Amino acid sequence: MEYDEWEPVYEAIRRDFGYDRAGDERARDVLAELTVPFDFDYLDAIRDATVAIAGAGPSIGTDRARERASNADVVVAASTAVDDLESSGVAVDYMVTDLDKNPETVRRLTHSATPVAVHAHGDNVAAVRAVVPDCAEEYVLPTTQVAPAGPVCNFGGFTDGDRAAFLADHFGADRLVFVGWDLDDPAVGPIKEKKLAWAERLLYWLEQRRGDRFDVLDGRRTAVDTTTLPID
Repeated sequence: MEYDEWEPVYEAIRRDFGYDRAGDERARDVLAELTVPFDFDYLDAIRDATVAIAGAGPSIGTDRARERASNADVVVAASTAVDDLESSGVAVDYMVTDLDKNPETVRRLTHSATPVAVHAHGDNVAAVRAVVPDCAEEYVLPTTQVAPAGPVCNFGGFTDGDRAAFLADHFGADRLVFVGWDLDDPAVGPIKEKKLAWAERLLYWLEQRRGDRFDVLDGRRTAVDTTTLPID
């Protein structure tokens, strides 16, 4: 996805949550100062592959989630889903995170040559400054939700989970399968619930763009609010 396609949706998200674009831009610039251009050859395994998009919901610990992730060609995991899968013996190929939970995993993966898409936004500059300098810079893929600048990229997406799906789509995944996604998780608070609603909308938009149908949306499509999405 190109930024001009993403920007109107970002603006809708920003307005809904009251985010400050200038704050996101400052975070992007901090991340740009701490990173180098990423070698996209490291993402070649995604092209034409069946990619498991692993969310960090409670169901990531189930046998079904582990089996589906194991059967995929590539696993792109969000945040703590990495730890859950690895503890069950499932290898993770790529991580997507905004550094809000498991920074030691981020550092460890980059130093073991596993690419990590590190996302900067207005609320996590301190984490960016604390974690990124300790990573193996070659394996940090810096991302933003505003306009890309320098080495920092934007492939679309908002939460760690849906950004993982947009990343896989951008780099040519043939099929996306979803594990560890709990869009109706009753344990989350109001802000997380709102973020999950946006993740659902964005996945709906992505499947429309791909001419696809994601099983994570089965039984949910008719209730998805599409008013802020650029869908014909």
